[in-house]
Amino acid sequence: MTTGTLSLLFDRFDAAEVIWCRRFNRALSTHSVAKVFRIVSRLGDGVVWYSLMALLPIVFGWQGVHAALVMAVTGVSGLLVYKALKHRLVRERPFIRFTELLPGMPPLDRYSFPSGHTLHAVAFSIVAIAYFPLLALLLVPFAVLVALSRVVLGLHYPSDVIAGALLGAGLAVVVLKVMG
Repeated sequence: MTTGTLSLLFDRFDAAEVIWCRRFNRALSTHSVAKVFRIVSRLGDGVVWYSLMALLPIVFGWQGVHAALVMAVTGVSGLLVYKALKHRLVRERPFIRFTELLPGMPPLDRYSFPSGHTLHAVAFSIVAIAYFPLLALLLVPFAVLVALSRVVLGLHYPSDVIAGALLGAGLAVVVLKVMG
């Protein structure tokens, strides 16, 4: 697929999705809601995941060490996949393309597809839950909030988040099969 074809495809998706972006982005008008989503997004930068990887061995011993190692491999793999895709697909962020959307915080990079935050939130959650199912009570709601935060903050289109979630889930399944 050529760059021009991808650009046309993204133009169509952007036009269809901007309605949802506007609806989610309106939440920024409520200060407390904006603050919660900014905090969630910041925590999704890695703070929660690195802290979890550090705590698993302390709480669960050798099983926690193995889970943290699998999470680390998943994280590095996810980073490589998402960076390669972002720099090849070059989809502008919604707030750049549609100036009526407010950026709720500065983005970590220029392009939006796929959502790396969502990819990692889903991948790390699946791996951690595979080892310790009770963590689902905390990790599933947090991963959903991370995904929502990316659209609310005007940093991603819904399809960026969906693609990130699917990539993260697929990556987690593959790494668990190889290392689990």
